[in-house]
Amino acid sequence: MPGGRRVAAVTDARFDVAPGECLALIGESGCGKSVLASALLGLLPGNARTAGSALLGDLDLLTADERTLARTVRGRLIGLVPQSPAAHLTPVRTVRSQLEETVAALTPTRGRAALRAAAEAAAERAAFPADHLDRHPHQLSGGLAQRAATALALVGGAPLLLADEPTTGLDRDLVDRTVDELRRHIDDPGGDHGGGRALLMITHDLAAAERIADRVAVMYAGRIVELADAKPFFGAPGPRHPYSRALLRALPDRAFTPVPGMPPELGDLPAGCAFAARCDRATDTCAAPPPAGPVACHHPHVPEDVRA
Repeated sequence: MPGGRRVAAVTDARFDVAPGECLALIGESGCGKSVLASALLGLLPGNARTAGSALLGDLDLLTADERTLARTVRGRLIGLVPQSPAAHLTPVRTVRSQLEETVAALTPTRGRAALRAAAEAAAERAAFPADHLDRHPHQLSGGLAQRAATALALVGGAPLLLADEPTTGLDRDLVDRTVDELRRHIDDPGGDHGGGRALLMITHDLAAAERIADRVAVMYAGRIVELADAKPFFGAPGPRHPYSRALLRALPDRAFTPVPGMPPELGDLPAGCAFAARCDRATDTCAAPPPAGPVACHHPHVPEDVRA
């Protein structure tokens, strides 16, 4: 950053996603979710630095060169549903031409009629209306641009799908249809090794996450603070980290109670637990870094707390 200042946008992110599995990455805006996605695809800005490893099979995504990322990874090994779809669509070409080009690049389909049919089938999977295929991106609403980007991401049948806010701008019926299609995509037995494809879904929509996810990773201030199976996380006994529980309490169909306070600046994080200033369970112990593990908290909730 200017003046030599550094910002730890994502720190100690540790997780895996298996074929046939959806991991939902949730958390407030600015916590580092999209930065993590950009790191996996080699799309970080030039002044960013990464350390560690991100393995897709035997390929380390963090050390792969741009040629490998462009020709082997993006679209072929990792399909991306971007957070800002309108910015990722080519502005001077119709949705149909972009879909046909993607089909030709990522599949063995050849011939004008076959490419046209494959493009229309991809659009239908993402609930993109056929009568809008010959429109340019500037003629689309935000929701239609989102569906066009989803259709493009599904074309290559990549073993890993990375969906960054894939339901932005969609009404609830289309949200459900979109996540159901993503679920079918990863459950497809034709996926990698015959065991389906993997999905990493970054979302603010906890209802969508509950509908599709097998596991949930909760991110706060650049760190994953809880990693849990989705069913007990959204049901009983519920999350164990106080921040995770506060997120669920903020939902309209639950307590509708806002999380108190504001998240810390990533450039000025405390030495201990970053959530301590907003947490009703915080003690002096929280001035030290939280323990490593599936719940990064000195005072996590346990089943006895829930029953009480």
